[in-house]
Amino acid sequence: MSRRWIILRHVIRFIVSAIVLALVAFLIPGFSIAGFGSVLLAALAIMVVGWLVEALTRNRITPYGRGVVGFLVSAGILYVIQFIIPGYRIGFFSALVASMLIGIIDIFVPTTRSKAPIE
Repeated sequence: MSRRWIILRHVIRFIVSAIVLALVAFLIPGFSIAGFGSVLLAALAIMVVGWLVEALTRNRITPYGRGVVGFLVSAGILYVIQFIIPGYRIGFFSALVASMLIGIIDIFVPTTRSKAPIE
């Protein structure tokens, strides 16, 4: 896999994550993100915190094999990010619902495990 493809894959994952996050914030009561900049910062923060959690758990919590623990960890990440990103607010129950909805969207629009194109 070429370095350029790896960078492009991460950029695409980031853009898709930001769009999904904005959509979920729009749909779920008790979840708000004020402005485009906050959406981008929140998506970046969620990716970094998610990466740290996966690094600490040695990938035992993966997007496709989460189960209840992964669902709760995702909700926790969504909730904790509000203390880092200005303009991002979410209630605990809303974080649970958002985590579930993001998991459902991820089934149809996967942002991981993509393969490199044939070169």
